[in-house]
Amino acid sequence: MTLTCFKTYDIRGRLGEELNEAIAYRIGRGFARALNARRVVLGRDIRATSQALAAAVAQALVDEGCEVLDLGLSGTEEMYFATTQFAADGGICVTASHNPMDYNGLKMVRAGSAPLDAATGLASIKALAEADDFGPAKPGGIVTDIADQARAAYVEQVLSFVDMSALKPLTIVVNAGNGAAGPTFDAIAEALETKGAPLVFKRMHHQPDGTFPHGIPNPLLPENRPPTVARVLAEGADMGVAWDGDFDRCFFFDEHGGFVDGEYIVGLLAEVFLAKEPGAKIIHDPRVIWNTQDVVARAGGVAVQARTGHAFIKQSMRDHGAVYGGEMSAHHYFRDFVHCDSGMVPWLVMAELISRKGSLAALIAERRAAFPSSGEINFTLPDPRSAIARVRAHYEPDAHSLDETDGISLDMGGWRFNLRSSNTEPVVRLNMESRGGALEGHINKISALLTS
Repeated sequence: MTLTCFKTYDIRGRLGEELNEAIAYRIGRGFARALNARRVVLGRDIRATSQALAAAVAQALVDEGCEVLDLGLSGTEEMYFATTQFAADGGICVTASHNPMDYNGLKMVRAGSAPLDAATGLASIKALAEADDFGPAKPGGIVTDIADQARAAYVEQVLSFVDMSALKPLTIVVNAGNGAAGPTFDAIAEALETKGAPLVFKRMHHQPDGTFPHGIPNPLLPENRPPTVARVLAEGADMGVAWDGDFDRCFFFDEHGGFVDGEYIVGLLAEVFLAKEPGAKIIHDPRVIWNTQDVVARAGGVAVQARTGHAFIKQSMRDHGAVYGGEMSAHHYFRDFVHCDSGMVPWLVMAELISRKGSLAALIAERRAAFPSSGEINFTLPDPRSAIARVRAHYEPDAHSLDETDGISLDMGGWRFNLRSSNTEPVVRLNMESRGGALEGHINKISALLTS
């Protein structure tokens, strides 16, 4: 049986035929066997099917003789952290993140929270799960609840990124999107209060609810932003923060309710970490790069481009010894957070930055003017490969350079674009930037070429 839920670096599938409890069980046994695992961390998000899928994975791991360290409801990043913290041989979080309601999936790491892709174990897990030839259950398997212990250690590590003495009184709107973020955020907020941090939080859509009464939490989509904008304005907040379902992505709104595109946040965070470690390396993805490269160069750092996607960014972080890495899609990676992405560390660092330097809107105004960007534009196309080829054929003869790190990136001199097929969704994604010039005409031209 061919399993179509295996993607480039994780598992995503439509519930029923592509992913169900039986398939999850086979993946769990394949995971343990491929990694020769004896101790595995397991978490899950709030989706209606996640508890049952996680139970199937837990049973599979037990049947392979593993100790399952159970986090219960948690964010993907809590699984990343706990895998290293508890010296596990791997970790799994049952989550579909921001995919539609009829999807679910699994994000997985190896020992040391190292990423998994086809070359580092994912292909072996797939082959074992497809063969489904595991034999009888092995003895010694057990499930251990580590939820409270793991969260306490996680909160301590997250708080280590901020200087409490630098924080000024700020009002921050936080939108958990009814995903998994709420309880974890509350643990962080409680610890901040105990330490005397002068932050006031205005919570919205905070209660975890697998029916997602306010829609799938994905603030990257413009249509999902108005409620957060309205609350920031109503509260007179200094900043708004919103997360996706498993809160490994963190999105920002300035004090005027303006959405701050991810590449500008990457630049701000890169500058923060370079101030602490001059000359350090910063990883970025290839979609929108000019602002990040400019900020890093000005701050005396070294910008390193990596392929889009958490598995590739994490590996590049390790390969280059980078202190920080960021993607314009709002994934932010930290060397001191097991080289993994966190949706909680960024807003804390940003709160300290605003406390020290002033408003978020002011911090990004100059950068946005110098390097305008389009935001991510998605196209659902009948033949993505041919569509991308048409765009390439039109622009490549006049391009200053072509980069094929991920999809195609063409530098046209005063402007630049990246066009790629998504690793996780059936869409083609367009991102564009310029050196101060207008983008609308270029966007319209490429849109016409893609859909013609």
